[in-house]
Amino acid sequence: MAAPTKNLFQPAEAKNSGQFSSSDWGLFCAVSLIWGASFLLIDIGLDALTPGMVTLVRVGSGAISLLLLTHFQQGQSTLPDRADFNRIAVLGVIWVAIPFTLFPLAEQRINSAVAGLLNGATPIFAATFAALFLKQRTRGPQLLGIVVGLFGLGLISAPSINEGSSQASGVAMIVAATFCYGIALNIAAPLQHQYGAVRVMSWVLAVAAVLNIPFGLWDLGSNELEFGPIVAVLVLGIIGTGIAFALMGSLIAGVGATRASFITYLVPVVALFLGVTFRGDEVASLALVGVVLVITGAVLASRKSA
Repeated sequence: MAAPTKNLFQPAEAKNSGQFSSSDWGLFCAVSLIWGASFLLIDIGLDALTPGMVTLVRVGSGAISLLLLTHFQQGQSTLPDRADFNRIAVLGVIWVAIPFTLFPLAEQRINSAVAGLLNGATPIFAATFAALFLKQRTRGPQLLGIVVGLFGLGLISAPSINEGSSQASGVAMIVAATFCYGIALNIAAPLQHQYGAVRVMSWVLAVAAVLNIPFGLWDLGSNELEFGPIVAVLVLGIIGTGIAFALMGSLIAGVGATRASFITYLVPVVALFLGVTFRGDEVASLALVGVVLVITGAVLASRKSA
């Protein structure tokens, strides 16, 4: 007898629908810092490696780290049924394989700070898909947080765009990646509730690593063996991908997909700071005002659901 069909989008109740707890804020800040640094690490990796190799090493090392972690975890492993495996495969494509391919390609065209700023569109897509497919409306302080945060992102982005540092193709790639993130966040939540965040992300990264092999091996001879870029990409994979995705999964299970996606309002702040400090990106005074609004938006977005 055929197994019952499951919808791709399924609602999942957050453990905490009220204000963020101290542990929620800890996860929120940790993921924001780690993912904010990822744009700098990608930029460093591109000094010696092709975009495909950056993606393959990042996803592969992240998958290995989480698979090892789940192997040593206590308790019996529950394998996904066919319907859930299909959803995990979809996540491997749209949460990892496609966006992780687009980011290094985009950072060949725009700098790491601008890439981090554009990543702030993720909550809008996450909230939109939640409203369309899960009937979860964003109202009150959360809606105000989105608006304030977006306005802040606009102020941060405006000086770089006016100087011509953000080219259209690179911008389009980042927007496409955040579009994928918005869909994936809503698909992932019920899976992480059922199987656990770390286990689900280990499966997702494993699928994506296999999918990224052809892109990683393309133009293999153009890669150079330089210690700094290779270490940067390994850190990006093990910490910035494996550990960060596990923490993000726990945050989604705790506060819901839409509110968890609000970390992308702090990610640009971290990316901007690191870009200025380590890659010499210039920051206008208007961008500093935007940073304040981004943080304000994140705080408002974490308020109790309406």
